Amino acid sequence: MRWLVLASLILALYRAYRGYSTKATFSKTDNTIRHWTATIAHIQLMIGMTLYFNSPIVRYFMQHFKEAVQRFEMTFFSLIHSTLMLIAIVLITIGSAKSKRQTTDSEKFRTMLVWFSVSLLIIFIAIPWPFSPFAHRPYYR
Repeated sequence: MRWLVLASLILALYRAYRGYSTKATFSKTDNTIRHWTATIAHIQLMIGMTLYFNSPIVRYFMQHFKEAVQRFEMTFFSLIHSTLMLIAIVLITIGSAKSKRQTTDSEKFRTMLVWFSVSLLIIFIAIPWPFSPFAHRPYYR
């Protein structure tokens, strides 16, 4: 599901950039992509929250806070990752809602482009990449 969030966000950004730069009309397809990008992000949020509250890492972090907060990988997964991802999904939601309410097609594309770009940047920062100095996780398990 996490890969679907990234794919839908990249597709939405592509459509927003293309629409904004070519002064295209905001079509039903663009609106559907905007809507489904936010919906997929919300589904991933629910999955993420379920995993977060059932995670042994988070449970250990909460029970042994003073000790665990000194280990950056524990802090990353217990606080940083979850907070940044929540912020990104809130921004996707705001961007989707604002874009929907704009009056001109250009404003719709621009709003979607700005809000979704900031969200994607935050998501890229919060992903525990295999090459990251913050946390090491494989792409696929």
